[in-house]
Amino acid sequence: MSVTRRERLLDAAIEVIGTGGIRALTHRAVDAAAGLPAGSASNLYRTRDALIDGVVERFAERERSNWEQIASGVLPTGPEELAEVLTLAARLSTGPQRALTLSRYAILLESAIRPELRAQLLATGARVNAWATNWVRGSGSADPARDAPIIMNHWTGIVLHQLAMPDPAFDPSGQIRVLVTAVIRAEVPQ
Repeated sequence: MSVTRRERLLDAAIEVIGTGGIRALTHRAVDAAAGLPAGSASNLYRTRDALIDGVVERFAERERSNWEQIASGVLPTGPEELAEVLTLAARLSTGPQRALTLSRYAILLESAIRPELRAQLLATGARVNAWATNWVRGSGSADPARDAPIIMNHWTGIVLHQLAMPDPAFDPSGQIRVLVTAVIRAEVPQ
């Protein structure tokens, strides 16, 4: 599948943010990262805010695609399988998808000072929350609406910590497994 000019620019913007932070995001930096002539980004996204809005939609598309690739291979049917899938996702998010994940976190922080971003982030986040809730439900949770945020917020913390303080021996499997099995099994009547 070929990448459109829009996708190429937004992927470059994600890379700029993911490697240099939100302050590094300029039209000129995006043009250079995309290998396109000066003015290319500003022709599609007249303002920096418009560019950020485009980045939010693009990283949501890419993250959805990443989750779907993982989910297509596994549909967790128990807490242990869910822990394995979440471990795989954590490794991808902090390894091959590091810039994408850092870009998302940088824009989440930006929403603290730009409240207009919150609605867009809540909408894209709702889709991720729906997938997570379905996975938690399929893994045996009696209350997936309660359990999914507990599990996913912890997962987010693990990923954020690894991004901020990389450990070459990163292996989140133990703590993810303990959390997932404790939360989901705590509900099973004895």
